[in-house]
Amino acid sequence: MNENFHYGTVSEAINKLRDQGFTVDFNIQENWIAYHSGKFEADEFEIVDVYRYEGDSDPGDEAAVYAIESTSGIKGILVTGYGVSSDSVSTKMLQKLTMRHE
Repeated sequence: MNENFHYGTVSEAINKLRDQGFTVDFNIQENWIAYHSGKFEADEFEIVDVYRYEGDSDPGDEAAVYAIESTSGIKGILVTGYGVSSDSVSTKMLQKLTMRHE
């Protein structure tokens, strides 16, 4: 897993990842990374890259863009508020996502 900071904006990172085949939009739903036709538990995907963005003046502008690939080969993108602070995220999922920032 690589951690890169060379894309200037979240939208630029998303566009470049789409060009690399990360075409599915993922969302966090408690214990899963969900997409339009299914979902994966924490042990069913790997984080390929993480891009972090910090707001210049507003901490609410902080975001993380994850390039994710499932064990079955599905590649997609997950965009979260930096730190994944949602109460609905399971502990296991939170640990998997936040350990990639360290």
